Amino acid sequence: MQWILQQFEDTQKLADALDRLGIYYSWHKVVPFIGELVPEPEVRDPRAVVMFGSYTLWRYAEAKGFHPGVFRIAPFVHEKPWQSFMLNGPDAAFLHVSEIEAKLPDDGRHWFIRPVADSKEQAGNVKAAAEIRETARKVMALDPDEIPNGSLRPDTLMMLTRPARILKEWRIWIVNGNVVTYSLYKEGARVTYRHEIDEDALEFAQTLAGLNKGYSPAYVMDICRTEEGLRLVETNCINAAGFYAADLAKLAVTINGMA
Repeated sequence: MQWILQQFEDTQKLADALDRLGIYYSWHKVVPFIGELVPEPEVRDPRAVVMFGSYTLWRYAEAKGFHPGVFRIAPFVHEKPWQSFMLNGPDAAFLHVSEIEAKLPDDGRHWFIRPVADSKEQAGNVKAAAEIRETARKVMALDPDEIPNGSLRPDTLMMLTRPARILKEWRIWIVNGNVVTYSLYKEGARVTYRHEIDEDALEFAQTLAGLNKGYSPAYVMDICRTEEGLRLVETNCINAAGFYAADLAKLAVTINGMA
């Protein structure tokens, strides 16, 4: 497997793991708004290339015919095997940015909001209705040509749900239907990265992966513990997700074996 890395602080952690394993990789920068890589990678076999960095690398990988390249995923909220386990799915409202001002009342409520697609225009977080409406208003005031790639657009579909009290949150890395590694990343309101997971949470993650084996060859899944039990928070593209305190050597060996 040939590894192509975009220069980021987080990908440096992956590079350190690849160094320890003796796996070759190359560093590249992405030309803004164009998407080309500098320097241009010298690809040995496009059928055995994987890329890590920003989510927008998928366009380059697709244009060059790389496999696996970037593991793109479908919106998790539409996955029927997971519906009953979702933190934010069952009672969610779905609105395009262009609909928010007309359909979301400015009533002082707070909402958890995120784009439905795993496209990184905005991280999922809790916001007041007034703030959500103001963001939508700013987007709608722009000419389409003024909106940069990777930003919210009028046709971006957003998911809005009631905020829940979360006790712990973990990120899980899944490859070929199996949990490869994991990291705690939040305890209550405190962000903390530790390579640990509760035993029942690990079993829960593996169960979810097993229920939906055809979802993607590789992805990350965020799960949480609430007062009502364990829940699925969201899934993310494995090539662009933060590593936190994952065992990156184990992850690298597993992905390298997919060539």
